[in-house]
Amino acid sequence: MAKRLDRKFLSQPAAQLAPLLLGKLLCRRTENGILKYRIMETECYCGVEDTACHACKGKTDRTKVLYEKGGTAYIYLCYGMHSLFNVVSGKEGQPEAVLIRGVTGFNGPGKLTRAMKIDKTLNEADMVESDQLWLEDDGCQPGYVTAKRVGIDYATEEYRNMLWRFIVEDDNYKPAK
Repeated sequence: MAKRLDRKFLSQPAAQLAPLLLGKLLCRRTENGILKYRIMETECYCGVEDTACHACKGKTDRTKVLYEKGGTAYIYLCYGMHSLFNVVSGKEGQPEAVLIRGVTGFNGPGKLTRAMKIDKTLNEADMVESDQLWLEDDGCQPGYVTAKRVGIDYATEEYRNMLWRFIVEDDNYKPAK
């Protein structure tokens, strides 16, 4: 039986939480019922010093959600058309998050949000209490590999080269490039 992830689990630092979210179930209630997909790929973004993190330039209307408590949804529009979904992590006031890059059947952050009907209306949702968006653990603990994060050419070389992308080792899952 799967259990909902709690605040303590979701408040871990992003670099610790990102690999732990692999194998967990991303759950979304829609008008057609509850969708559940296993998380297959994540990336972590670790505070103002991480030049790839949206919070590196400080707190703004867009990034204020990154300063919330662990388990808050951070959803933003990328290239004006793709909603990308992150789980805020760490301690409240310290901006960190884990981008969910892929789930079973959908390898890419824009593809998974489209499939699961996750958009900006869910930004700032508290996934510990929400009946619309939450995470569950059914005991799955897959092996994984690490890689460089994707799409962060604007970051400094040090942060572009961090191995902060986590991908489940699964012959049926092919990460998006």
